[in-house]
Amino acid sequence: MTYRPIGVAIAGLGFGEKVHLPALQANADLTPVALWHPRPARLEQACSTHGLPGHSDWGALLADPAVEAIVIATPPAPRHELARQALLAGKHLLLEKPVALQADQARDLQRLAMERQLSVAVNYEYRAVPLFMQAERLLRAGAVGTPWLVKLDWLMSSRADASRGWNWYSQASEGGGVIGALGTHAMDILAWLIGPLSGVQALNATSIQERPLGDGGMAAVDSEDVSLIQARLQWQAQADSTVPAQINLASVARNGRGCWLEVYGSEGCLILGSPNQKDYVHGFALQHAAAGEALRPIEADADLAFETTWADGRIAPVARVQGWWAESIRSGRPMIPGLAEGVASRRACDQASCDI
Repeated sequence: MTYRPIGVAIAGLGFGEKVHLPALQANADLTPVALWHPRPARLEQACSTHGLPGHSDWGALLADPAVEAIVIATPPAPRHELARQALLAGKHLLLEKPVALQADQARDLQRLAMERQLSVAVNYEYRAVPLFMQAERLLRAGAVGTPWLVKLDWLMSSRADASRGWNWYSQASEGGGVIGALGTHAMDILAWLIGPLSGVQALNATSIQERPLGDGGMAAVDSEDVSLIQARLQWQAQADSTVPAQINLASVARNGRGCWLEVYGSEGCLILGSPNQKDYVHGFALQHAAAGEALRPIEADADLAFETTWADGRIAPVARVQGWWAESIRSGRPMIPGLAEGVASRRACDQASCDI
């Protein structure tokens, strides 16, 4: 059966324009129909570049009959209210993460989406990266037996330069900080690959405590740029199989080692990691060792490969998540990753934000 593509608007012109828009343009089931940004000048520039109509008024976007679904890729603070209004207007959503500033806001969106039978995806794109999908297959197949220890280091240098300007990322109240940026992914990756999180505790720090303003002067930073987290995971959601986990996050780690996940178990170990700080897809490698054997490299199964790739490695996994979203909209089946996963990650991040 041939379907008419679903009309999708993009709200937010950072990641939304650079990644979501080219991903949408590659999806036969989806088509971009409008852009939204609160600043008319920025909106006009993007609309001219891409040949799309635009709205700077949210109500006007929601009233546009061509808009059946919306990608909300704004900064975190306005995301909950924009999403809530969109759900009330009957729009399917794809939300960047964190989906809201607190777990109760995420649960509010979950309730609304269920009441109105709308599909809401959350862009946990690591679930769509071939080597991460291969790791999930191996763990489910018993490659490490029962996990005994999980360690996730995500040590980046993106904000190690103290001259980098102050913006919303510097404000905890606006959703800034390394927990929202990296922790939301980390919590979802661990819940997906291992099992639900509990007992989350963290030691947080703000290493660079002020940053320059664009018009001169300095402004205080109150969002964390280092978070050392301990948690318990329930292997495959089994209450009697608890796995200790250590999660180390930093955005100020000069020459940091990048993203590395290590799973040590009764029958072996699995290591997935990348030192590439410019592209969070290209550069990952997966290694496995059975008990008593040396580590060996593992390639992703052929059926997990991307149909299309781009120089910007972020686009391919986002396009895959968008494809899952389109299938969910068409079929009415629950979207995974969706708001259930968004609530779980947000709850764990809320706990990590309470410094011990």
